Amino acid sequence: MLLSGGLDSLVAAKLLLDQGIKLEGLNFTSPFCTCGGAAGGCAAASRSAKQLGIPLKIIAKGMDYLKLVENPKHGRGRALNPCIDCRIYGLRKAKEYMNEVGADFIATGEVTGQRPMSQTRFKLFLIEKEADLAGLIVRPLSAKLLPPATPEKNGCVNREKLLSVKGRGRKPQMELAKKNNYGYDCPAGGCLLTEKGYSLKLTDLFQHKPYSMRDVLLLRIGRHYRLSEGAKVVLGRNEAENALLSKMAGDNALLEPDFPAPTALVTRNAQKALAGAAWLVLKHAKKKGRVLLEGKEIVPVEPDHCKRL
Repeated sequence: MLLSGGLDSLVAAKLLLDQGIKLEGLNFTSPFCTCGGAAGGCAAASRSAKQLGIPLKIIAKGMDYLKLVENPKHGRGRALNPCIDCRIYGLRKAKEYMNEVGADFIATGEVTGQRPMSQTRFKLFLIEKEADLAGLIVRPLSAKLLPPATPEKNGCVNREKLLSVKGRGRKPQMELAKKNNYGYDCPAGGCLLTEKGYSLKLTDLFQHKPYSMRDVLLLRIGRHYRLSEGAKVVLGRNEAENALLSKMAGDNALLEPDFPAPTALVTRNAQKALAGAAWLVLKHAKKKGRVLLEGKEIVPVEPDHCKRL
């Protein structure tokens, strides 16, 4: 059972559990998830699994997923969101796990007509076909509006006990959740790839290879600048972000002021880039002081080119 931690997958799982079907939740973490699931697992999915009383398997989307986001086969939405390719990716991974544990089918909380890019009737079956799962996906919320899946045909799943929900409204799901005293964080999840501001920063990262998963995670915090020599500078906006930059610096240069001011992470340890980053630190500081790299003062110089991302 693909378990996002949202309302739909929670209720869909309950419909199958009520038939005595044994389920295991499967959750994918992504650097683009707005629920905080980018590191170590989605808390909302864990709570859903606990309420349902089922085990939960967590799979992290890795660099292969980032390559998909960079070059999606089926295009994007209004920003960088490759919803169709993303869904195919997840279902292919789910199929691998299904075969590994010997499961009979995959279930999802999909609702026909709910998401225009990936959940129209045509797109549901296109995704199913490309994931090589034709007939093996059960969608309990919209089952009666769709052709029966193989588990419904062979009696493994009682189709008559499934629903005919469609569209973006979630009143039936909310009523079922209330009936079972289920809590949920939000009716629908979110994805940073649908946000144009974030997408601009990610596009810039794709244009400056090589990049790592850490570079992608850094896009969530701070002010981002690209200097003329290709160096990236990330400035902390508060004490918490300064601490995060220090923690996530890795092999990157970390400029730390000896007075209250932003910490700066610099991706290229070249003198010109360091001097430009020091200038940016002072520009965003109310007071002036020294900017240090491993205890050595960096003299600030205004960069030739500085683009705010």
